[in-house]
Amino acid sequence: MTEANVKAKDHGSYITFTILSVVIPFVGFILGIVYLAKDKKVDKKLGEHTLAFSVIFGIFWWILFAMFVPSSTTTLNTPSNSQNASDNLQVTENKPLEEKKPDVPVEYLSALAKAKIYSDTQHMSKQGLYDQLTSEYGEKFSKEAAQYAIDNLNADYKANALAKAKVYQNDLNMSPAAIHDQLTSEYGEKFTKAEADYAIAHLND
Repeated sequence: MTEANVKAKDHGSYITFTILSVVIPFVGFILGIVYLAKDKKVDKKLGEHTLAFSVIFGIFWWILFAMFVPSSTTTLNTPSNSQNASDNLQVTENKPLEEKKPDVPVEYLSALAKAKIYSDTQHMSKQGLYDQLTSEYGEKFSKEAAQYAIDNLNADYKANALAKAKVYQNDLNMSPAAIHDQLTSEYGEKFTKAEADYAIAHLND
């Protein structure tokens, strides 16, 4: 199999994993919210199960994604002749020794992965993510691991606030004022006022 064919196959696998790990849990989350908003107990129960399944399914596929993609995209670069090998060796020997960076604890990386799942599927705020990661009723990560996750998570919290606001408007039929209060409440979504203002301003875009 040629290198081009291998790269094409890896690209196709990457797209497949991306769809399974993002789209399906997101759809499950939306359906869960819709059923939770209904009056019947059986619908609320179905909503809870759907939400739980979407989170578990998302975690499962992200784990497979993390295991498969690095191994499938690794390439081996070999010098084409002995002269190149000699040149590479000389460059390596002339490089100053770099100080070895300390490894990131596994707990920190797990907290970061979990934070990304919550941000991507449930559109949580920065404070909401931190509280969920450290809560004794949530993920129970250490404060240090949770802070590492927040510091290294590339999340757009204004976009998260807008996505959450649209769920409240479309599925729960809440007014803009009530949505703003829910977004900023310490008992609600815990977004900043600026993030909530952005969400309300773009609610009907």
